[in-house]
This record gives sequence, structure tokens and C-alpha cells, in this order.
Amino acid sequence: MKRIIAYLKSLLLLELFAGLWLTLKYLFRPKYTMRYPMEHIPQSVRFRGLHALRRYPNGEERCIACKLCEAVCPALAITIDSAPRPSDGQRRTTRYDIDLFKCIYCGFCEESCPVDSIVETNIYEYHFERRGENVVTKPQLLAIGDRYEKEIAAARAQDAAYR
Repeated sequence: MKRIIAYLKSLLLLELFAGLWLTLKYLFRPKYTMRYPMEHIPQSVRFRGLHALRRYPNGEERCIACKLCEAVCPALAITIDSAPRPSDGQRRTTRYDIDLFKCIYCGFCEESCPVDSIVETNIYEYHFERRGENVVTKPQLLAIGDRYEKEIAAARAQDAAYR
């Protein structure tokens, strides 16, 4: 009996007419347009945007050059070079580059970092005017982290329940 009903439904194209009815129903409803520069779409706390490198409260950079983020990046967008510091011999990064054209904003770098150094902020309004600006260097990443540290810390605190 179920086979006969399924055959009749497919023969009469009921699914097709249901889809067309839904389209027709929404065709005559008023449309809502987001006026972008003046209105912003609400973002999730877990939104992944522009990258930033964080510092400890004493001003020392967090990155210990473990290169886990470089190893886990599926797009191979991160390049890290490291060397021991002359003052205390601890390994630190000398080069930390992220190619934002290659980056797929998956968040694996953020999840793999043992010291919570690399984070993805909620900044999505950025652009490039010249070739080569797509590669964000270590000083630029640290400057972004310094500028938005309060917002990053607040987002991390809200997201702590899900980590």
C-alpha cells in the first residue's frame, strides 16, 4: 500500500508543486534589505575573521614558536621561522606570516595553539589595495592583537563555556 501511495505521489509531482507553492508564497511578501554600512548583521561570538597575535599582560608575546598552527593549517597559509632569544635562550618567532588569500578561516590554528597566541578576531571589514598586502606579518598581527585585546578577551570569555 505504501508503495502505491509513493508511486502516485511521484506520478502527480506533489513535491514539485509543494516547492513551487512555497516559491510563489514568498514571491509576494515584502523584502527586507540590510542597509550595510549603517546596519550590521549580528555576529556569533565564534565568528572567525582577521587573525591577531596576543601578548601576555606583561607585554611579552605569547607565541613560543611550536609551529603547531603551521602544521595543522590545511591551506598552508602560515609560515613561521624561529630562533632562540639571545637574552634567555627561549625559542621565539622571527617570522610569522599569514597569507590571507590562502587562508580558509577554519580556526584550526586557533584550536591548536597551546598558549592561546594566535586568535581569529571578529573583524571582517578589511581590504587590500596593493599586491603583497594580503600577507600579514608578525608586527602587523601583534598590532592588531594590541589594538583589539579587550574585544578578543571578551569574546574568549563568552566562548569559554564551549571550549
